[in-house]
Amino acid sequence: MSDDRTVPRPGAVNPARRRLLRGIGALGATGLLAGCDWTQSQPVQDALSRTQDLTQAAMRLVSSREALAREYPARDIAPEFRANGSIQPQSDVYRSLLADGFADYRLGVHGAVTTPMQFSLADLKAMPSRTQITRHDCVEGWSCIGQWTGVPLAHVLERVGPTDRARFVVFHCADHLYNAPQPYYESLDMIEAHHPQTLLAYGLNGADLPVANGAPIRLRAERQLGYKMAKYVMNIELVESFDHIQGGKGGYWEDRGYNWWAGI
Repeated sequence: MSDDRTVPRPGAVNPARRRLLRGIGALGATGLLAGCDWTQSQPVQDALSRTQDLTQAAMRLVSSREALAREYPARDIAPEFRANGSIQPQSDVYRSLLADGFADYRLGVHGAVTTPMQFSLADLKAMPSRTQITRHDCVEGWSCIGQWTGVPLAHVLERVGPTDRARFVVFHCADHLYNAPQPYYESLDMIEAHHPQTLLAYGLNGADLPVANGAPIRLRAERQLGYKMAKYVMNIELVESFDHIQGGKGGYWEDRGYNWWAGI
């Protein structure tokens, strides 16, 4: 007996989902444009917050937790991966670490975990690694393709054992962007933190991660926009909320009006 129903191609989006994704795109664009003006009124901020929640929920509805960002062939790797934002932290601590090739670097992981730990760069490189060629999309409108190597964040989280209180993973960094009094920070929820393409990257294009691109460790969260990809990660904190961290919004740019959810 024949069945004339259309069977979607692997990875294809059916018409209903396609309509929903178009709506998501419109909402996301509105949020990002508004994010460029962080002096907006509180009613607008409240409306954007509701839009962000809807966008995040809708994207999670139409894609699986394991859905991968596109990966590219080696021929598409850019000759030089563009560096933006901070290109070298100026603190005495970072300069000292850089001077000895990061031999004394220790990544602390603490907060809502059963076993707080510290990892040297050698420890991280000894853990299971992943290499992926992906596109970095910046909210400023440019993109760049690079090959990243690092340890999946999920492996590190498995070592420390998140508790039931852990809802977010916060990345505290060494740089003070635009001479801000407090260091750069960013965050992911536990779903993005455990995604297979979310890396603590220590390599770029087959070599050690350059200082301008975030050495010794930077975050790669390939389903997010570029401002989520924290560079110069010094320690990681698992938290239940952002209330006690800087502006309380979950990131440097989020404290200045950008959406916390930056999924693409």
